[in-house]
Amino acid sequence: MPNAIELRKQYSTLLDEVYKLSSLTAVLDGANNLVKEGANANEILIPKMTMQGLADYSKTNGYAAGDVTLDYETKKCTYDRGRKFVVDAMDNIDTASIAFGKLSGEFLRTQVIPELDAYRLSAYAQTKNVTTVSTDIADGKAGLAALREARNHIENAEANLATCYLFINPALYGMIDDLDTTASRKALEGFAGIVKVPSGRFFNKVKLTASGAGGFTKDTGALAMNFIVIDKQAVIQYQKHTVSKIFTPEQNMNADAWQFNYRTVGIAETYDNKVDGIYVHTVKTAG
Repeated sequence: MPNAIELRKQYSTLLDEVYKLSSLTAVLDGANNLVKEGANANEILIPKMTMQGLADYSKTNGYAAGDVTLDYETKKCTYDRGRKFVVDAMDNIDTASIAFGKLSGEFLRTQVIPELDAYRLSAYAQTKNVTTVSTDIADGKAGLAALREARNHIENAEANLATCYLFINPALYGMIDDLDTTASRKALEGFAGIVKVPSGRFFNKVKLTASGAGGFTKDTGALAMNFIVIDKQAVIQYQKHTVSKIFTPEQNMNADAWQFNYRTVGIAETYDNKVDGIYVHTVKTAG
C-alpha cells in the first residue's frame, strides 16, 4: 500500500510552495507570534497595546507615572472553506499518476488562491472608516494624480509608507509607468512593494459561493478597484487552520479511488486604530 503519510508531507510542501509563489496577498501575512488560540475553534486572540503620552516633568516628583496595557481582543475566523476531490484508481494508473499528482497544485493555483486574494482585498476595502475614493481614471495623468492623493493621505496619517503595499490594476499601472516622467517614477517609489492584481479578483465586494461549483463572484453593487494601499501593520491576516488530507484507494472505504480533502480557515481584518493605513480607489459606477 502507498505510504500515505509520506505522500501527505509531499503534498503539504507542494501546497505551501504554490501559495508562496502564486498568492498576491501573501506579502501581508504577519509573523503572528503574539496571536493566541481562542476559547472556541473559530476564534483567535489578537494583541492590542495602549499607552499614555508624555506629561510634564516635575522637579519635585520627577517623572509622571504612565500606563501600558496589553490586552487581547477576540476575533472570529470568518473564512472557512473546503472541497473534496476523488480520482478513480484506474484513471490515476492510466495517466501515470498525473491525475492525482497534479490535482492539488492546480486546485490551489487556479481556485483557492484567486478566491483568497479576492476575499482578503475586498474585506480590507469594506473595513469601517477606511478612506474610499470612487472616480474613473481616463489616462496615466489622472492615475498619477489619484496615486499622489493616496500617498498624501497615508503620509498625513503618519502611516509608514515603507510598510505599505500598493495593489493596483495592471492597466492603470501601465498607464502611469508609460508616462516615464520623474513625477511618475517618484509616485511609484517608496512602497514596500507593488502588486499588480488581475481585474477578475479585484473588487471591493465579493460573494463566496456556498455550494455547487463553488468559488467566488463579484457581489451585487460591487465596484472594480483601481488600486488599494494597505499598510501591512494595519491588517490581521492569518490562516489559523489549513489542512490537506490524502486517502489512498486502500484507505478509502467509499470507493476504489484516491481522495483529496482540503480545508482552510482564516481571518482578514484590520486593527481598529490603524484604518488610516488603508486607502481604497475604485471606479465610479458598477460595470
